[in-house]
Amino acid sequence: MKSLLFLVLISVCWAEPHPDNSTLDHERIIHVQENGPRLLVVAEQAKIFSHRGGNVTLPCKFYHEHTSTAGSGTHKIRVKWTKLTSDYLKEVDVFVAMGHHRKSYGNYQGRVSLRGSSENDASLIITNIILEDYGRYKCEVIEGLEDDTAVVALNLEGVVFPYSPRLGRYNLNFHEAQRACLDQDSVIASFDQLYDAWRSGLDWCNAGWLSDGSVQYPITKPREPCGGKNTVPGVRNYGFWDKDRSRYDVFCFTSNFNGRFYYLIHPTKLTYDEAVQACLKDGAQIAKVGQIFAAWKLLGYDRCDAGWLADGSVRYPISRPRKRCSPNEAAVRFVGFPDKKHKLYGVYCFRAYN
Repeated sequence: MKSLLFLVLISVCWAEPHPDNSTLDHERIIHVQENGPRLLVVAEQAKIFSHRGGNVTLPCKFYHEHTSTAGSGTHKIRVKWTKLTSDYLKEVDVFVAMGHHRKSYGNYQGRVSLRGSSENDASLIITNIILEDYGRYKCEVIEGLEDDTAVVALNLEGVVFPYSPRLGRYNLNFHEAQRACLDQDSVIASFDQLYDAWRSGLDWCNAGWLSDGSVQYPITKPREPCGGKNTVPGVRNYGFWDKDRSRYDVFCFTSNFNGRFYYLIHPTKLTYDEAVQACLKDGAQIAKVGQIFAAWKLLGYDRCDAGWLADGSVRYPISRPRKRCSPNEAAVRFVGFPDKKHKLYGVYCFRAYN
């Protein structure tokens, strides 16, 4: 009996409408071809390294698993590039191409294009890279009902530095932290950037915002005020906090620059306002905190003279530790936020190249 019922079910499942029955014209048989061509999208490299101001190609190619051709020819190929946000909650449109139609978005306009070196090449070219370009990008290829994706990370050579304003420690909400980094020629750092900086020796006990909205700090030498002396080195995580109400410092990231950073030789020491005017008179501007860190880390800039910077702080960069000039470690030494009207120092200037 069970065998008979099984045969009846099989017959029903495979029954096709009778050609003379007009009431069943809306029925269709759908054939699924499981072993047919399957669209595959691949990135030859998972990570690409570049720097601010440079050009880069994010690799992406597509093909069918069971054929040697790039596409079936029955549908137009649509290529879409998006950037994944640091918290992975949304995607930002970068570039879309279909046939002869091309469209770029936001600050990528005029800077992105497809390489198109072959029929199946969907690689994205980005020119004149800016700090905000850092991150993970998704290449999506769509052909008819088939689609596939690949993800490529764009890493930038640069330096992470902790920052707090004149008001002192823990005075920035998340949005103020973002602006503070931008004001100092940098962007708020990602966790990956902070982690890489920690691996390179960054040790900082004050907690700071990161781009995903978390608050963390890197410790290479465990001690009581920084998580306890019996803990292991690592990046300490405070978790995610209210971006409007919670207040911390911030970790900023900057890369190389298109210009000249230098200590201005001047016959006298200067107040802050005099320092600003001295740089302007020299055809430059007073340097920003991000610029002194980039010159120190990426160019090996070394100067034992304390000088004003744009935020009103006084600092000096030491690449070769020596007596009276950061004897124990290479670092950008922080003097503080002196009285702008009465304290006298040198000044660091920055002249951008045209």
